[in-house]
Amino acid sequence: MDVLADVGGRPGLDCRGFCSYCYFKGVKKVPAFGCKNCMPFRKGCDYCSRAIMEGYPGFKPINDVLFEVAQRCMGSIPDKVTISGGGDLSCYPDLIPLARMLGQGMVPISLGYTSGKGFESADDAAELIDAGVNEVSFTVFSTNPELRRRYMGDRHPEIALENLKSFCRSCAVYCAAVIIPGVNDGPELERTCNDLESMGARGLILMRFANQRDQGLILGNDPIMPGITPHSIEEFRDLVTRTAGQYRFRVTGTPLWDPVTGAPFALARRPDVISRLTPLRRGASIITSRVAAPMLRSIFSQMETGDRVNILPVEKDIGCLITIEDFYGLDLDRVMETVIIPGRTMAHEKEIKGILSKDGRERMIIRGPDTLTVDGEMSISMSAEEVIDLEVEAFGELIEAINAMGI
Repeated sequence: MDVLADVGGRPGLDCRGFCSYCYFKGVKKVPAFGCKNCMPFRKGCDYCSRAIMEGYPGFKPINDVLFEVAQRCMGSIPDKVTISGGGDLSCYPDLIPLARMLGQGMVPISLGYTSGKGFESADDAAELIDAGVNEVSFTVFSTNPELRRRYMGDRHPEIALENLKSFCRSCAVYCAAVIIPGVNDGPELERTCNDLESMGARGLILMRFANQRDQGLILGNDPIMPGITPHSIEEFRDLVTRTAGQYRFRVTGTPLWDPVTGAPFALARRPDVISRLTPLRRGASIITSRVAAPMLRSIFSQMETGDRVNILPVEKDIGCLITIEDFYGLDLDRVMETVIIPGRTMAHEKEIKGILSKDGRERMIIRGPDTLTVDGEMSISMSAEEVIDLEVEAFGELIEAINAMGI
């Protein structure tokens, strides 16, 4: 049993200030999007009106966190506790005592996210390791202290990096870096990777910088960094491939890709597995993102009756960040009577149906699985077969929905 210890926290406020590239920077008050959690005839719920913007009131008192964990454990000793929240864990004032009380010398602890900006001493990591921390997700951005100081607002980058070294010596550390063209790519990325390899990091997740609405900024705050043009999807994939080939640790990318597992949509390169999927007996239109569309087409084209499905991408790179505005650009002549949308689409079915039925044809809107695959943030700790197993299960659910409700 894995248990989450949610300490709360607010982006920008409980992390010692926004990083210059943070996608929560400049967020505006936006109306509720609508989502899978909303009531059928009412748009708006706690998730799509508050939680998506990390609308925590602040860090939770340590006793509240411990009480919530105790409730989730229900008297059992968990296999692992993951400490996470909306701020930076290194800024949580009671992180070390919380870890000690959660670990009790027997339960391994994972730190869900930290950049190290809140560490005051180079010995903080050692105390956390002594308390039971054995896995860390660390946003490094760069191992160049000046770049961390300038772009992350890190007032003590040397201390943060010393703690990272300590974590790497004793824990499974997966680092992450949002890649800004001309800032921390090129020679700076090579320097960071060389440093991480010498430290003993387990892996590095390269995260494509988003600066426009179609790249995933849906909270009214684009652009985050005026004048910066992010890598194209193709450029970013090449960067991940090139970097992964140069170092011993795992390198993955988000929104794509993972050279080891083939994620996302590793099935596209496994015709032997595709041939064993449940056959399609009916058809539907699948609304998806620009990143996913070519890989979905590849998978369905390898199925015996895959031509019963048509893949329609909207102008959005990431499927779970599709909003109602994205549906207006679809050519209704190509949209079938049964429409499958990503399970986590940020729009309400009633509004989607209204847009897609403007030509007088009644269409059924069905939410597909929450995920059909995994991105680099998940696959970095997975094997190729684990990814395939996950995708087979998800595509089985998708095909079942099409066969049950399709035309």
